Amino acid sequence: MKKEIIGLGLESSCDETSASIVADGISIRANEIFSQIDLHRDYYGVVPEIASRAHLETINTLIELALNKAGLSFNDLDYVAATSRPGLVGSLLIALQSAKAISFVLGIPLITIDHLEAHLYAPFLEGKKPVYPYIGLLISGGNTAIYRVNGIGRIDLIGKTVDDAVGEAFDKVSKYLDLGYPGGPAIERTAKNAKNKTLFLPKILPGSNDKRFSYSGIKTAVITHMKANPDTDKSETAYVFQERALEILVRRVFAAARDERIKNIVIAGGVAANGRLRELLRNEARRDENLIIASPLLCTDNAAMIAGLAYHYHIAGKHDSLAVDVNARTALSSRA
Repeated sequence: MKKEIIGLGLESSCDETSASIVADGISIRANEIFSQIDLHRDYYGVVPEIASRAHLETINTLIELALNKAGLSFNDLDYVAATSRPGLVGSLLIALQSAKAISFVLGIPLITIDHLEAHLYAPFLEGKKPVYPYIGLLISGGNTAIYRVNGIGRIDLIGKTVDDAVGEAFDKVSKYLDLGYPGGPAIERTAKNAKNKTLFLPKILPGSNDKRFSYSGIKTAVITHMKANPDTDKSETAYVFQERALEILVRRVFAAARDERIKNIVIAGGVAANGRLRELLRNEARRDENLIIASPLLCTDNAAMIAGLAYHYHIAGKHDSLAVDVNARTALSSRA
C-alpha cells in the first residue's frame, strides 16, 4: 500500500496563526487556527506589532494541537511548509522561522509558499480536483485581483485593484457606520435588515475590456451620501454599498473568464465567504461554467492551503534552503 506523504503547513502572514497537517495535498488531518480579530477590533484594522507578538505566542501550541489531532508526531512528517510572501514582514517571520527550525532538526525539506497562490488552491482541499487552466478571483482585506491559473506555480495576473481592496473598503465603510470590525461580516449582517432597497449609488458602468478594480470611489460616495443624508437607515446604506461593491467583482471575473474562454472559475479569499456574493455569482454563472468556491473556513488565511499546495512543490522536488527569506510582496507574474 502506498505510503501517504504528510506535510505540516504554517501560516502567519497577517492576523491568523495556523498550523495544519495535510496528507497527499488533499486530505486535511488537522487545521488549527487562532484568529486575532479580538486583538485588533478596537483599531478597526491589523496592528503589525500586536499581530507578530500574537503569532509568536501561539504558533508552538497550534503545531502541537495539529499533530495531536492528526495522531502524528514530528517524525511522521515528510516536509514542512510556511507562508513566506506576501504579508506583514514581522508576522511572516514567525511561521518561516518555525518551519526552518523543524526542517533543520528533522532533516526534512522546507517549502515556502506564496499565500495568494495558496488561496487559489484552497477549494481543492474539499474533494474538487484542479482542472487547468482556470480563472481565479482572489478577494480579501489586502487583495482584489483576477488571475489565470495554468498550473502549479504558473499564474498570470489579469487585473487588480488600483486603490483599495474590496475587504478594505468593507472595513472602512463599516467603521464610518459604526457597525464593527471586521467590516465584511458586519455589513452583510446589517444589510439583511434593509427594508428600503433603493440603490442610491449609480450603477458602475463597465469599462472597455477593463479587468481592474477600484473601491475608493464607492467608499467615498457612501460617506458623502451619509453626510448629506444623516437620517438614512444604516441597514439601507449597508445594503446599497454591498450590492455595488459585489457587482463589480461578479462582472469582472465572468468577463475575464469569457474573454479567456475558460469555463472553470475559482473564488477565494476572505470576502468569498460573503453569502450575498455567492448568490450573485451563482445567478450569473452559465450552465457550462464551473463555479468553485471554498467553504467559509478555507476562505480566510489558514495553513491547510499552505500544506496542500506545498505537496505539489514537494513531489516536483522544488524545495527551499534555510537561507530563504520573507517578502512583503507577492512573486506572482503579471501580464496586466
